[in-house]
Amino acid sequence: MVELETRELEYFMAVADELHFGRAAVRLSIAQPALSKAIRRIETRLGVPLFVRSSRHVELTPAGEALREHGRHALNAVAAAVRNARRAGDAQTHLRLVLKPGGDAGLLSGILAAYAHQPDARRVDVLFSGPADRSDFLRDGRADVGLLYVPFDDLDGLAHETLHTEDRVAIVPSGHRLAGQVSARMSDLEDETLPRWKGVPGGNGAGPEVADVVQLLHMITLGRMIGVLPRSLVEPAPAGLVCVPVADAPPSSLVLAWNEQDRRPLVASFVAAALDARSHRTISGRVQQLPSASTR
Repeated sequence: MVELETRELEYFMAVADELHFGRAAVRLSIAQPALSKAIRRIETRLGVPLFVRSSRHVELTPAGEALREHGRHALNAVAAAVRNARRAGDAQTHLRLVLKPGGDAGLLSGILAAYAHQPDARRVDVLFSGPADRSDFLRDGRADVGLLYVPFDDLDGLAHETLHTEDRVAIVPSGHRLAGQVSARMSDLEDETLPRWKGVPGGNGAGPEVADVVQLLHMITLGRMIGVLPRSLVEPAPAGLVCVPVADAPPSSLVLAWNEQDRRPLVASFVAAALDARSHRTISGRVQQLPSASTR
């Protein structure tokens, strides 16, 4: 038996996000007493309190924290199922590809050319994401496939194939102490100012916040920080900047990802074209056969 309806889960998530019944009611366009009654009904049905309430404060209980974490995934899954059902019945549906600006390692044109030769090829709409939300585009159905960077993007719930693996480089001003070195190590960067990436929780530096590579390169040019990125995102380096390989930084992989529950021919056809383009990719006048990646 289903113990929570989708609407009830939406009510709970609104209160969990706002931690305020009044604001949550406004967000849901319902009366606050009706919302409070619905939350009490959910708690009674589940047999656990979800919120600790006082006249001035609302906070989640451990049970509420668990329901918020899993409830968000459940709502995303429902939304994706609805979108995919509608799109599956539309023969004119476009395929939507999400990536960060410049985040294709020079592969996108070859992939699109290979896909154009597929007998069931559709028009491809290219969507640009923020620094850290490409995985969300795929999980909630806003995009069908995406170009993601591992280990930076979260692959939970996504199937993927590796298209390209590369080293990471430190980007520094041409007058920087590391600029003349053949390579650097992570220990060489310990006292350097690194950026805070907008929307990326944890793993950030203490420097100014940046939203994309363009902003990062501008701040490096001004001498406010340095950066560490996959090589393809910054080469050739802009005038006044130098890329120094970081010898002991874990490599970065560009992967083609899609929702692991998505079995549509629309997606399978694009994945097949991308793998074909990967196999025939030419570097320095020769064909490079890249190792096959496991799909999760």
